[in-house]
Amino acid sequence: MDITADIGDFSGHAGPDACPGALQVHTAADGALARVRIPGGALSPAQLRELAACAAELGSGVIELTSRANVQVRGLRAPDPADPSSVPAFAARMAAAGLLPSATHERVRNILASPLAGRVPSSLADVRPLVSALDRALCGTPELAGLSGRFLFALDDGTGDVLSCGADVTFLATSASGGVLLLGGVRQGPPVDLAGVVPLMLAAASAFMELGDGGAWRVRDVQDGPALLAARLFGAAQEEPGQSDQAGDSGPAGDSDPTGPTDPARPADPAGPAGRERAGVRDAGTFRQLDGDVALEVVIPLGRLTAHQAAVLADAAPEARVTPWRTVVLPGLAPDAVQQVADRLTGAGLVTVPGTPWAGLSACTGRPGCAKSLADVQLDARVWAERPDHEPAARPVHWAGCERRCGRPAGEVVDVVATPAGYRVAGRTEEEGT
Repeated sequence: MDITADIGDFSGHAGPDACPGALQVHTAADGALARVRIPGGALSPAQLRELAACAAELGSGVIELTSRANVQVRGLRAPDPADPSSVPAFAARMAAAGLLPSATHERVRNILASPLAGRVPSSLADVRPLVSALDRALCGTPELAGLSGRFLFALDDGTGDVLSCGADVTFLATSASGGVLLLGGVRQGPPVDLAGVVPLMLAAASAFMELGDGGAWRVRDVQDGPALLAARLFGAAQEEPGQSDQAGDSGPAGDSDPTGPTDPARPADPAGPAGRERAGVRDAGTFRQLDGDVALEVVIPLGRLTAHQAAVLADAAPEARVTPWRTVVLPGLAPDAVQQVADRLTGAGLVTVPGTPWAGLSACTGRPGCAKSLADVQLDARVWAERPDHEPAARPVHWAGCERRCGRPAGEVVDVVATPAGYRVAGRTEEEGT
């Protein structure tokens, strides 16, 4: 393939936010695409099995993991055009599985969280209860139903692992009892205790809606957004000295220090989450949990699960955590069962050992699923990854079928973009994601 070293910039947006959900689906060349929000990435075995069954029975048989730790199913039968009020079978089944608790707020439930929060020594605070509390409060606030489907919340347990995901409102734990708030990647305001996190994040979302006046999708869409948002929340801009609107988006955990001299983004435990990253790339491997169990992080090649693979994952552990790096963390495994679980997953085509070229590699749907794509991106990316001489990437690599670069992770990424003449490649930093 032809690869040159120049990529044109593609940024901005026009028109209303058409981000898909389980009810508001997107029509693609291969049928309807539905996206299911999974706050904190947490799926029970029953929910994962139902997703697998829906993908097989109603869609193309594939579950895609997104860069926001959500999932989407392609090739779904579209709602009956003669009855626009009818609820698609997929949405009805997601609601029955507990994955669609609010029809009005389903697209705004974009909540990232550290996947190993409260489980490993490097985790300063267990933010899992905050995920549930934020989700309930968000769905219980009628006016926030109008929030853009692109607006992103993040709850970081102090490891710094989700700082690079480019969230609009981030809580970063600095101790077991509290932490700091980042708006558009910039530390703002005084320290906040855990009890005040959810009300403050909701207040930030409400203030953003007022500032954006219906036309902004993200904090970055508002000129001087972080400072103006801080002024609404705290009475005056509270930007931490030395920070910029790119704080937390510069690559691996620990590259920026939004909390001052103490850097919670660098865990003391070398087996902690950030120890598995190389410039934002999350690899496969195991983690020692505080309770003696083991968590296994599984790399999903190109972020695509077959229905069979999803069912195997559902049978492997008491819980699955989808991550924004298109991996799945399986916590709560007995130490003597880890190898057996890993062998089953490997047999299903998933990756359970570090050093894989699939780590950090993502791709859009490409042809034939997307009419705008100029190439069969999935096939080309697989051929590239499976070369005998292929080395694991030092940074995330995203293959895209056109300049829109759908599904691109936030942060420093090597872009491989299809053109009529072949592929062009370059590295650049940009906040994107689905």
